[in-house]
Amino acid sequence: MASKQGIARKLGWLLACVCIAGAGCDDDKTADGGHSHGDDEHSNAGAHSHDEGGSEGHSHDRVIGDMTGTTCPDGGGSLTYENFGKKFMEDYCLTCHSVDSKDRKMAPADHNFDTLADVDVMRAHIDQYAGSGPNATNKMMPPAGNPAPSDEDRKKLSEWLACGPN
Repeated sequence: MASKQGIARKLGWLLACVCIAGAGCDDDKTADGGHSHGDDEHSNAGAHSHDEGGSEGHSHDRVIGDMTGTTCPDGGGSLTYENFGKKFMEDYCLTCHSVDSKDRKMAPADHNFDTLADVDVMRAHIDQYAGSGPNATNKMMPPAGNPAPSDEDRKKLSEWLACGPN
């Protein structure tokens, strides 16, 4: 039998895709876990910046950021979990998004990024909160008062997510 946490992770990813897409998803490989959203409101002509930091904790009730529109480069990317993803998660995410976190600051219990598999399940969500690309730069994570990645590292995050991650 599947664990409640595993089911919640899968449902969270599915709900993110459905909520983002509105009418559905297609098969273009992007940072949202293998889906792009064509000409809907999430694929804007100009890049948008979403910066909702400033609160002590964070609430997932607020509007999430747009998909960044980042695609995996032809031939695949050079970023991997070992040379990029693991350190990014350690530096900016695991304070709240870890099964071992002592103070999750309202991070949902099923939003853990301890392993590559955990990140893979939540990649669309991560892109919408912390990624950067041609359609959006999302700075809702990490919350204000925590170390934050540069815009260049946010772009790398979105590329890594769009390519797999691996």
